[in-house]
Amino acid sequence: MIQNDLPDAHLPMLTVPQAERLRALVADHLAARRGARPVVEGEAVTQDGHLYPLTTLAQRCRTVPENEWPRLVAAHFTHLEDASQGGEERADLLRHTRLRLLPDGAFPGRVADHFRYARPVAEGLLAALALDSPTSVRILNDNDVARAGLDDLWAAGRANLLDEPVRHAEVRGRSGAPLHALSGDSHFVASKALVLPELARAVTGRELPEAGALVVVPTRHLLAFHPIVDGTAVDAVNDLSEYAVRAYEDETASISPLLYWWHQGRLVCLTVVDHESRSMSVRPPQELLETMKRLRAEQTTSSGSPADGTGEPVRTDEDPARVIEESARAAGELIGRLEQDPGRLGDAFAAALTLAHARCAADPDAAMVETWEAWVTAMQLGSAIFTTTLAREDTVPCRIGDRVLDLPATGPAPYANARAWLDAWWLALICREGDRLATLSRVPLDDLRRAGTEDDYVFHWIDTLQSHWLRRPMDDVVAKLVATMETSHPNVATRTPRDFLDLVDYQPVALFHRLITGDKAAFAGALTEALALHERYWDGPRSGDPRGRVALGPLAMACLAGDWEFPVDTASPYLPKHLAVRSWWGEFPT
Repeated sequence: MIQNDLPDAHLPMLTVPQAERLRALVADHLAARRGARPVVEGEAVTQDGHLYPLTTLAQRCRTVPENEWPRLVAAHFTHLEDASQGGEERADLLRHTRLRLLPDGAFPGRVADHFRYARPVAEGLLAALALDSPTSVRILNDNDVARAGLDDLWAAGRANLLDEPVRHAEVRGRSGAPLHALSGDSHFVASKALVLPELARAVTGRELPEAGALVVVPTRHLLAFHPIVDGTAVDAVNDLSEYAVRAYEDETASISPLLYWWHQGRLVCLTVVDHESRSMSVRPPQELLETMKRLRAEQTTSSGSPADGTGEPVRTDEDPARVIEESARAAGELIGRLEQDPGRLGDAFAAALTLAHARCAADPDAAMVETWEAWVTAMQLGSAIFTTTLAREDTVPCRIGDRVLDLPATGPAPYANARAWLDAWWLALICREGDRLATLSRVPLDDLRRAGTEDDYVFHWIDTLQSHWLRRPMDDVVAKLVATMETSHPNVATRTPRDFLDLVDYQPVALFHRLITGDKAAFAGALTEALALHERYWDGPRSGDPRGRVALGPLAMACLAGDWEFPVDTASPYLPKHLAVRSWWGEFPT
């Protein structure tokens, strides 16, 4: 990076030359306006005993061409002159002060010496007190606070913030999660996160649940939250994260792109920022992770979305014909809306995969063409998720069933996560779709990491599969497989439930190990064990889940083994014979 590209040490939203130019413009403007040259250094300007931070002005300047900066500087200081300059009576301070949520860089350097009363709220956030006058909003400094008393001002600021009007709307995120979106012209919309229980009660008519809520405050004019009451909290993690980053980057009044958890009266940051790679990922604490997994297991199928698109899981221990009919209807409706509502692609994939599994309840050997069609459709939707994230054109044609849909290129999407990738990979292997496997092999691991909160072993596993398909040196593939095994140890993989990890998720890894070593007898033994463990996992309370009808990962590995001329025993009810032995391959265009 050359010197001119480096961020300024005091105004990091600008480069070094840009920050120097802004300081010169401020000094020239104030000298001409007031007849004396101010002291402008670092992140603030001092004149006539007043200190003015330059952070907000710099943030506005970074969004417009530099030839407009003189106009912004003039407007900024005209506004400050019209604003309150301090000295208000105590009663006025108590009447008009509100709590104000600010980014933690709001008081840089020596400016912080004037606002020592401000309190950290969570990573990236500060709480301060702001005077809302008819012509301006001013952050109170320590002298202001001393005149009215800190405790009394905090109490008054909280009460006044509760009365601040906002607009409320219930919306759906890209993954379908229900969100409560607050907006308005007020400087204090995002600050309502400081009184979230009262806000939730006012706009929803309900108390916040015991598990709390997920919250984002991207700009001072926006706030969104999701009460954690069911399995849609998993989708809300991705939807809120995407919304926060997008809104934060598009606004000058930005606060934070991070995701927070309101729980037991405080905000906890869930976003981890990697400053070297300039990437972010969400890592919930174990308590929240376990809560979301439990709620997800209660409400949804393990594929990650409600099976029928309504929020109710489809159960295959009911009449198979009715289950198939309902699953087919849900998948058909979602697919039919994809060109108008591409954000439901993840839901359509989950519904189609549910239908494919449900058909195997009535047709365990996959002997019927309708069963094959269901598996092909699920495969096409899984591939479409990642084809659209990789596409460089505005739209990309995707064959779904007997139609070709023009779906928009999305870039990385929250539903294009590691679990969806694995399901798409298994389906492409089962359907022997080499071109689609090649496309899936090009999906960047960083995109998958940003889209979810899986343990590291999942990403090492995907890296292994991608590297093998792309014919990387076998030493590299083996090293990545070893990394998968090491990071899947229960002491390391703490986010994944132990029984799911041991009985389901690890089994394709063990099978792949036997495949690449060419040990046919060991592979046969490992496949028998994997199918027995699959039955063990899906027995009991999980027995009605469609995903229990087929051992998806082991089936994909059995398909690969059969293509490599390994003997495969297809007697298991969890291994549909005609999918494993390629009976339907090439039956019709896919």
